[in-house]
Amino acid sequence: MSWIDELKRVIDDADRISTGSSVCDLHAQDFSYHPPHRPDVVVFPINKDEVSSIMRFALDRGISVVAYGQGTGVEGHIIPLQGGITMDFAQMSRIVAIRPNDFVVQVEPGITRTALNRVLGPYGLFFPVDPGADASLGGMAATNAAGTEALRYGAMRQQVLGLEVVLADGRVIRVGGATMKSSAGYQLAGLFVGSEGTLGIFTELTLKVYAIPQYTAAARATFADVESAGQAATSIIAQGATVTRLELMDEETIRAVNQVEGTNFPVRVTLFFEFASNHRSAVVDDLTLSAEGVTEYGGKDWTVEWDSDARRQLWHARHRAALAILTASGGKRPFTTDTAVPLSELAGALRHARETLNAQEIPGAVLGHVGDGNYHVVIGLDPERPEHMQKAHAVNDAIVRYAWAHGGTCTGEHGIGMGKTRYLGEERGAAGAVLWQIKNALDPDHILNPGKTLPIQEE
Repeated sequence: MSWIDELKRVIDDADRISTGSSVCDLHAQDFSYHPPHRPDVVVFPINKDEVSSIMRFALDRGISVVAYGQGTGVEGHIIPLQGGITMDFAQMSRIVAIRPNDFVVQVEPGITRTALNRVLGPYGLFFPVDPGADASLGGMAATNAAGTEALRYGAMRQQVLGLEVVLADGRVIRVGGATMKSSAGYQLAGLFVGSEGTLGIFTELTLKVYAIPQYTAAARATFADVESAGQAATSIIAQGATVTRLELMDEETIRAVNQVEGTNFPVRVTLFFEFASNHRSAVVDDLTLSAEGVTEYGGKDWTVEWDSDARRQLWHARHRAALAILTASGGKRPFTTDTAVPLSELAGALRHARETLNAQEIPGAVLGHVGDGNYHVVIGLDPERPEHMQKAHAVNDAIVRYAWAHGGTCTGEHGIGMGKTRYLGEERGAAGAVLWQIKNALDPDHILNPGKTLPIQEE
């Protein structure tokens, strides 16, 4: 009897375990350029007890396990490099509890952010982390996702109050809780958030939620170049404007979005803003302050939108930017950089990113969440063409090293996955050994998402 046949005895429902080609192919690749690798079997657990049983089974047989949410990552996080078991959490998508007076929800990992917000809306609440894709909350916590509203509310690590986690040996533990702060020992919830499924598997999350502001306005302005836009963004933040979102799209991004989405934005470097408050006068004040900052750095075409449909169209265009770039370029897969620098270094970093693309003579777009210093280069490429991959990696390497030289990091929000393990050791230095000590303590047999997140160890 094969180990897959034995695994079927662990799962009561045969329909929730599959070795079919289409299912395994679906779980072999994420949204990235990284080459696919199929799991041996895909399991759809329905509760923590099944997850625990699967982990005990896998540990006894030395089989690797990868947790799968929606597959929207861009660094190969969910690619099962050693085959084994992929656990898809699509059937663990319940809202366990809504506690509106505490501004807390408890959810299973498979629920997506938009599904949660549909339920929270009638309570006058929302969950703010918005990475663009309709990702699952378990996956968002595993990668410490951020996105457009992180400027005001923070990334996933700031939203996760508590976790239920199944460890590599099948033990189920709870870390954190439902209070807004705690000083009770090591803050293990913060350790598991961003661990990308290498330390444990989430089966429940306790999250902060927020009151929906009464007044929201969006605005946009155009600039001569990315450096001027970056200077304006930094200045506006420094002057104290309470900005919810502050996004940059360069000419190539705007051109692609117009072509694919049918919008008619001016084809110039553009900053997109959003301001929100329970007081209309506060939003108006922030708009006035930001307009002055835009003018100071040569910005034009200042446009304000209060209408909800117009604002929705604007942010839809921003969220579709990566796909638009891919479609417009004729590329097969996206190659996306993800550096972040201190705000004072942002303008120069944006200029360097554009110059690097030009020097490599490779089409690409510069965009990002510039309000918190996080910016991306997106390249549509054919992974089967070595010259494309060589140029894309050269661009990424130059941008990462520029960020390091100016106090930055190789990843602001996409995580390490399999795409940046070679950089993590260099960035973390001696701390890389501590990361491995933590991994070895919690997963000594290295069955949880092997080949990901940890810095490459020296031979």
